[in-house]
Amino acid sequence: MLKPPGKKPRILVTNDDGINAPGLKVMEAIAREISDEVWVVAPEINHSGAGHSLTLRRPLRTRRLSERHYAVDGTPTDCVLLALQNILEDKAINLVLSGVNHGHNLGEDVTYSGTIAACMEATLLQVPAIAFSQACHERHPVKWKTAEQWAPGVIRPMLSMEWPTDVLVNLNFPDVVAGSVKGVKVTRQGKSKIGDELIERIDPRGEPYVWIGLSRDEAEHADDTDVFAVRAGWVSVTPIQLDMTHRESFAKLTKLLQSQQE
Repeated sequence: MLKPPGKKPRILVTNDDGINAPGLKVMEAIAREISDEVWVVAPEINHSGAGHSLTLRRPLRTRRLSERHYAVDGTPTDCVLLALQNILEDKAINLVLSGVNHGHNLGEDVTYSGTIAACMEATLLQVPAIAFSQACHERHPVKWKTAEQWAPGVIRPMLSMEWPTDVLVNLNFPDVVAGSVKGVKVTRQGKSKIGDELIERIDPRGEPYVWIGLSRDEAEHADDTDVFAVRAGWVSVTPIQLDMTHRESFAKLTKLLQSQQE
């Protein structure tokens, strides 16, 4: 177990949408509701869909924007790694907040999400971490106020919680105005895979190309899942563990392979 972050944690804010993203400003405002000690280290450019990728074949550069704001020319994972072990190594950061992402991170989105990946890296480095995503409609203004108003009340109870060493928390806010949110639900990961729609087109030179579209999954979802909760107007809170070992298969494979060696 990790120690609780405490009532006044030292907070690192990061994201995957980039240092100039509107959601990062919202995330910083949320963090300042919790603590006076807030630092921002985020990617220079958008890295949505980067997953838990780490830059290994070129050097990374850090640009200091102000006393507590830095941009890194790398992935969200790079940002957290550099922040905790280089840029802010003397600050003893004890809570990482990632987001607020432009769009939800539900179901299988978590395997692609740079927002989630930043929290994965923090978790591997033994720092409690929470990911935040604001669901939205492609052609409608993003309801950032929903995340901004609801997030502090969800974070505060967690500040006294002992954190398992391999667990992060994934928060998703529904695409409704703050006053219409039904409440907060603790949920399990549902099923909703991004990229189910592939859009094939022809460029001006006559060459074919493909856009990977968003999920168009309209299937029914169990009412204890993150997908159901957010679609129904709830704030979804999902604990995610990094140990992906499937215990039942572990036991079956052990028995099967042992029998082959006898």
